[in-house]
Amino acid sequence: MKWFKYCAFLLFFSVLASCQSQQKLTEKVPYFTSGRIDKIGNSAIKLISPGAVFAFQFSGDQVQIKMKNSPFQGYYNYVSVAIDGVYLGRYAIKNAQELPYTFQAKDSTKKSHWIEIYKATEAAMGEVVLNIADLNTIPVQLPAQKKIEWIGDSITCGFGNDESDLPCGEGQWFDQHNAYFAYGPILSRKLNAQFLLSSVSGYGMYRNWNAEPGEEDTLPEVYDYLYLRKSEKAVFKDDYQPDLVSICLGTNDLSDGDGKKSRQPINRTAYVKNYIQLVQKIYQKYPQTRVVLLNSPMVSGDKNLLLVECLKEVQHFFAKDENHRPIEIFQFTAVTPRGCGYHPSIEDHKQMASQLENTFKRLLYE
Repeated sequence: MKWFKYCAFLLFFSVLASCQSQQKLTEKVPYFTSGRIDKIGNSAIKLISPGAVFAFQFSGDQVQIKMKNSPFQGYYNYVSVAIDGVYLGRYAIKNAQELPYTFQAKDSTKKSHWIEIYKATEAAMGEVVLNIADLNTIPVQLPAQKKIEWIGDSITCGFGNDESDLPCGEGQWFDQHNAYFAYGPILSRKLNAQFLLSSVSGYGMYRNWNAEPGEEDTLPEVYDYLYLRKSEKAVFKDDYQPDLVSICLGTNDLSDGDGKKSRQPINRTAYVKNYIQLVQKIYQKYPQTRVVLLNSPMVSGDKNLLLVECLKEVQHFFAKDENHRPIEIFQFTAVTPRGCGYHPSIEDHKQMASQLENTFKRLLYE
């Protein structure tokens, strides 16, 4: 009798595990998007934020898609491309008129392939516009995925991490940007999660890298704008609904700027107040989400101690909030940045993603 009960017990949990391993499938779609994007009818998709992605399935070994650059402040952009999960490289999009770009799959044994086109540069560069009217896509049924939003500054954007085209110090200040290899997208892919980046280089929680409060818009001030700038009035809607929101802001609030402009000591009260207000805004936008606060891998010593104390104040403010799961704080082990402008390289971003992996896996699935 005991043996029978034991076998029944094992059978129950094996069936349960099998059911949990089967991912729910969404309805068939002609293509997939994630990130801050703007759809222009049925003819075009604008990739706005770093890491914004347009993906679809195609037949044959080769695919062509028309793209153009829609500049902001005269800049151009880059996209990073992967087919069947294999990274092909980063491509400059400088043309103001639509041009065809052709991409070749590495594996010719497959009848169809999955291509992902990511914006490698950030919103300050303008948008990459993709013509979707001429595409012959194969509708695909995708598994449901967990979702993460990554809020941050240049580190989260992938600033200066990729010297494959130009070494540091050459070209434009964004020529080494590659959001595809920022820590958030790296970890999201590893966890099989969708990701959205709401990040702008140089921005802070209450003041920016070389500015005092009121001189420039901060990240919380542009967050509600789809294009991450107030000159474009389009609203950042709430249809993404992430399971987890990661916030990594404070590097620029604590920075000494360029060393030439007078810089006041950090206003701890203002920093914490703005942080609390941003979390409240996130809860209003995403009622079911969970929030995790990150310190900075580029801040150490006394500044890091101060930053962590501020994060604990924010955490304490929400300690009695019974409507949301507890806020967590994650502290990076300091990373010595090897990218451009004292920023993390691709290898540094991989280290950061590795540090975060167990914590984020637990927060997503517990």
